[in-house]
Amino acid sequence: MPQRLSKDEYYLKIAKQVGLRSTCFRNRGGAIIVRDDQVIATGYIGAPRKTKDCFERNECLRDKLGIPHGKQYEMCRSVHAEMNAIINAARAGVSLFGADIYISCENPKDNTPRDSFPCFICKKIIINCGIKRIVCTDNKNDIVIFNVEDLIKDWQEKDIIDDQRQFGTDLNIKEGLN
Repeated sequence: MPQRLSKDEYYLKIAKQVGLRSTCFRNRGGAIIVRDDQVIATGYIGAPRKTKDCFERNECLRDKLGIPHGKQYEMCRSVHAEMNAIINAARAGVSLFGADIYISCENPKDNTPRDSFPCFICKKIIINCGIKRIVCTDNKNDIVIFNVEDLIKDWQEKDIIDDQRQFGTDLNIKEGLN
C-alpha cells in the first residue's frame, strides 16, 4: 500500500520546487509560508527586484571576496528565501501571525541536501513577524522542526551566539572554510 506524505513532507517538497528558481551559485533554496493548511507566500534565493543576480553577472560576489559560507550575509547580492517569502506576504497584505514556514536548501552543484536552518537574521525576522514554527531539513534530508517560542526562550536564557543550529556550519566544515 503506498504511503501518503505527511503535511510537513508535502510542504517541504513544495519549498524545494520553489527553490529551483534560485539565482545563487552557492545555494539553491526555497521557502513557503503556510497558515490554516494553505500556502500564503513563497520565496526563493535571489537578487532584489530589478537588480542583476549572480547568474546575470556570471559570478558570486562572496566567492570573489573569499567570504565563507554562513558569514557576512550583508556582502551578498541575494535575499534569502525566508526573507523573500515574508516580503512577498507583506506586499500582498497577508498576515503571517501563527503561520508555519517551510525551508528547503540544496547544493546547486550536485543537488545534495544542505542544512536549511535559517540564519540569525532570518530567525530574528521570523520571530518578529509572528510565525510559530520553522520546518526545514538537515544535510541528511531529515526534517527538523523549530518552535519559535522555544527559540525565543532559548535566546532569553542564553545569547544568540549560543544557538546550536546555525546555517552554514556544515558547509564551513565540509568545504574547509573554517
